[in-house]
Amino acid sequence: MKLIIASNNKHKIKEIKEMLGAKFDEIVSQREAGIDHETVEDGVTFMENARKKAREIAEISGFAALADDSGITAHALGDRPGIYSARFAGRHGDDEANNDLLLASLSDKEDKGAHYTCAMVLVYPDGTAVEAEGYMYGRIIDERRGSRGFGYDPIFVPDGESRTVAEMTDEEKNAISHRAKALSLLLSRL
Repeated sequence: MKLIIASNNKHKIKEIKEMLGAKFDEIVSQREAGIDHETVEDGVTFMENARKKAREIAEISGFAALADDSGITAHALGDRPGIYSARFAGRHGDDEANNDLLLASLSDKEDKGAHYTCAMVLVYPDGTAVEAEGYMYGRIIDERRGSRGFGYDPIFVPDGESRTVAEMTDEEKNAISHRAKALSLLLSRL
């Protein structure tokens, strides 16, 4: 069965392909499938946004579609940036500016606790859907460390770790990440 990942985020696509490679005959990104479509993410939760993206791409393509919506929430900020993680500083996907704003927003806060959330939805061509959520808990540190990963990875240290996610190998990250946990749960529900 062919699966289209309802994303053009090269980092997410790489992680998902590595983890799902053996489960589908072919896995392609939205771009690789020739689908030029941008879902309006107007949901108020990660799950609503993931559900909408997966349904739209499944309907457009006629193939199974997998979408995720994910981000980070800082507990001291009333769980912001949340669904606005990718555009927290105003421009979508500006990791440096997003990290700068999160660090500045937390600079006077004692509680640096945070967690990543990943909502994942797989929609088949007949409209049947399978959903899962995964979480990775930890804390925000005051300086960037590491050169791997993307997003907030250079300033996030998972519980039980001394390294940031950006200091971990792909294999180490995929063993504990919110996306890995959501994928694992989703696969158990197939």
